[in-house]
Amino acid sequence: MIRVRKSEERGHFNYGWLDTHHSFSFGHYFDEEYTTYRHLRVLNDDTILAGQGFGTHGHDNMEIVTYVLDGALEHRDSMGTGSVLRAGGVQRMSAGTGITHSEFNASADEDLRLLQIWFLPRERGITPGYEEIQVDTDEKRGRLKKIVAPGGKDGVLDIHQDVTVYASVLGEGESVVYELPAGRGAWLQVARGSLRLGDVDLAEGAGAALEEVGRVEITAGSDAEFVLFEMA
Repeated sequence: MIRVRKSEERGHFNYGWLDTHHSFSFGHYFDEEYTTYRHLRVLNDDTILAGQGFGTHGHDNMEIVTYVLDGALEHRDSMGTGSVLRAGGVQRMSAGTGITHSEFNASADEDLRLLQIWFLPRERGITPGYEEIQVDTDEKRGRLKKIVAPGGKDGVLDIHQDVTVYASVLGEGESVVYELPAGRGAWLQVARGSLRLGDVDLAEGAGAALEEVGRVEITAGSDAEFVLFEMA
């Protein structure tokens, strides 16, 4: 089964400095049909104006993955981490017992676009932690590139949940094949361009929940970039 979440069905708010789309209930947006998908709790597509961002705020008991699509993200947190991630950058922050952090557009003249992704953790009260990687476009081109997985190693970020995250970049007409293991589910999010997932068309910003699909072909209708979350 493939259940499509159309781009235009998402929650949308434009605050001037922040233009955001919510695939799941978040903040002032509530959709009783989309509060979570398995362990996936938040999936926000954020565009942040130059020099703007989220001031210091707190989180706890959440696994937070940020995927930078365009621009530069400046991150600072109460663990002493300070860094700037550019397009292709991915970070994993385990909030655990509690952290504070800030996220700003590091550029004075370019927009920042990112996917903000939250997963419910395997257990509560763990020690907070942070990791980041830079993934070049060529590493994702024409393949499913693993970027986050439990016990992460060899350039893959760790996560405290049974979730594996893949990223891919496809040229128009190019395809990859994905096989969903029995008993697991997956969520695919189109970040750019358009895709055909099996016999289903997905526009930019659309998402899809996959259940019991087995082997499925993913083909780019136009130059495309997407992320896929496989989970128990």
